[in-house]
Amino acid sequence: MRTRTVVAALALSFSLASSGCVYADVTAPLDTDLNQTTLGDKQGESSAHSVLWLVAWGDAGTKAAAEDGGLQTINHADQKFFSLLWGLYSRSTTVVYGQ
Repeated sequence: MRTRTVVAALALSFSLASSGCVYADVTAPLDTDLNQTTLGDKQGESSAHSVLWLVAWGDAGTKAAAEDGGLQTINHADQKFFSLLWGLYSRSTTVVYGQ
């Protein structure tokens, strides 16, 4: 009975300590003042990718995202992060909104 309790406690501790390690898909704003944000009519995205912590490619910058959407003025920006299996594959994406 005691062994089962210890194994359950270790499994619970591991799962709490590793939350988001197997799969994560998070979006967060890059703005600090969100009171009167207007998104605009256009949207553009740019991404950077990484595989096996060895190879990385892409441009997740705001300029590349603005060019993708044909934006002249950026009103708002979001950052998206996607990761699988402790970062074996990850993608960082910048999303911009504007005119």
